[in-house]
Amino acid sequence: MEERKKLTERPEEEKEKLIKRLNIIEGQVRGIKQMILDDRYCSDIITQMLAINKALESLENIILEKHLNSCIKTKIEKGNTEEVSKEIMDLFKKLR
Repeated sequence: MEERKKLTERPEEEKEKLIKRLNIIEGQVRGIKQMILDDRYCSDIITQMLAINKALESLENIILEKHLNSCIKTKIEKGNTEEVSKEIMDLFKKLR
Protein backbone atom coordinates (compact mmCIF):
# COMPACT_ATOMS: atom_id res chain seq x y z
CA MET A 1 0.00 0.00 0.00
CA GLU A 2 1.35 3.39 -0.99
CA GLU A 3 1.96 5.96 1.77
CA ARG A 4 0.26 9.30 1.18
CA LYS A 5 2.72 12.19 0.93
CA LYS A 6 2.13 15.13 3.20
CA LEU A 7 1.83 18.51 1.51
CA THR A 8 2.15 22.08 2.71
CA GLU A 9 0.35 24.73 0.72
CA ARG A 10 2.40 27.91 0.47
CA PRO A 11 1.31 31.27 -0.87
CA GLU A 12 3.07 32.25 -4.11
CA GLU A 13 4.88 35.13 -2.37
CA GLU A 14 6.37 32.72 0.18
CA LYS A 15 7.41 30.27 -2.55
CA GLU A 16 9.10 33.10 -4.46
CA LYS A 17 11.09 34.15 -1.38
CA LEU A 18 12.20 30.57 -0.67
CA ILE A 19 13.15 29.99 -4.31
CA LYS A 20 15.09 33.26 -4.38
CA ARG A 21 17.14 32.11 -1.36
CA LEU A 22 17.71 28.71 -2.97
CA ASN A 23 18.86 30.35 -6.20
CA ILE A 24 21.41 32.37 -4.24
CA ILE A 25 22.67 29.22 -2.51
CA GLU A 26 22.83 27.43 -5.85
CA GLY A 27 24.92 30.29 -7.24
CA GLN A 28 27.25 30.07 -4.25
CA VAL A 29 27.73 26.32 -4.86
CA ARG A 30 28.53 26.98 -8.52
CA GLY A 31 30.99 29.62 -7.34
CA ILE A 32 32.80 27.09 -5.17
CA LYS A 33 32.98 24.70 -8.09
CA GLN A 34 34.60 27.45 -10.16
CA MET A 35 36.98 28.29 -7.32
CA ILE A 36 38.15 24.68 -7.29
CA LEU A 37 38.59 24.70 -11.06
CA ASP A 38 40.58 27.94 -10.72
CA ASP A 39 42.84 26.40 -8.03
CA ARG A 40 41.79 29.02 -5.50
CA TYR A 41 43.27 29.03 -2.03
CA CYS A 42 41.72 26.46 0.34
CA SER A 43 40.87 29.02 3.00
CA ASP A 44 38.89 31.09 0.47
CA ILE A 45 36.89 28.03 -0.55
CA ILE A 46 36.18 27.11 3.07
CA THR A 47 34.99 30.66 3.74
CA GLN A 48 32.49 30.33 0.88
CA MET A 49 31.39 26.93 2.17
CA LEU A 50 30.72 28.44 5.59
CA ALA A 51 28.59 31.11 3.94
CA ILE A 52 26.55 28.40 2.21
CA ASN A 53 26.09 26.55 5.49
CA LYS A 54 24.83 29.75 7.15
CA ALA A 55 22.47 30.41 4.23
CA LEU A 56 21.08 26.87 4.47
CA GLU A 57 20.66 27.19 8.25
CA SER A 58 18.79 30.45 7.76
CA LEU A 59 16.49 28.83 5.19
CA GLU A 60 16.01 25.85 7.49
CA ASN A 61 14.98 28.17 10.34
CA ILE A 62 12.46 29.97 8.14
CA ILE A 63 10.85 26.70 7.05
CA LEU A 64 10.94 25.26 10.58
CA GLU A 65 9.27 28.35 12.02
CA LYS A 66 6.57 28.20 9.34
CA HIS A 67 6.06 24.50 10.05
CA LEU A 68 5.66 25.04 13.79
CA ASN A 69 3.35 28.03 13.37
CA SER A 70 1.10 26.42 10.77
CA CYS A 71 1.24 22.64 10.30
CA ILE A 72 2.03 21.74 13.91
CA LYS A 73 -0.32 24.37 15.33
CA THR A 74 -3.18 23.03 13.20
CA LYS A 75 -2.56 19.46 14.36
CA ILE A 76 -2.53 20.60 18.01
CA GLU A 77 -5.80 22.49 17.51
CA LYS A 78 -7.32 19.29 16.09
CA GLY A 79 -6.18 17.39 19.19
CA ASN A 80 -3.49 15.29 17.50
CA THR A 81 -1.03 15.80 20.35
CA GLU A 82 0.49 12.31 20.22
CA GLU A 83 1.18 12.63 16.49
CA VAL A 84 2.59 16.15 17.04
CA SER A 85 4.87 14.99 19.83
CA LYS A 86 6.31 12.19 17.68
CA GLU A 87 6.74 14.49 14.67
CA ILE A 88 8.55 17.16 16.70
CA MET A 89 10.87 14.59 18.29
CA ASP A 90 11.65 13.08 14.89
CA LEU A 91 12.40 16.57 13.55
CA PHE A 92 14.75 17.41 16.41
CA LYS A 93 16.59 14.12 15.94
CA LYS A 94 17.12 14.99 12.26
CA LEU A 95 18.32 18.49 13.13
CA ARG A 96 21.08 17.26 15.44
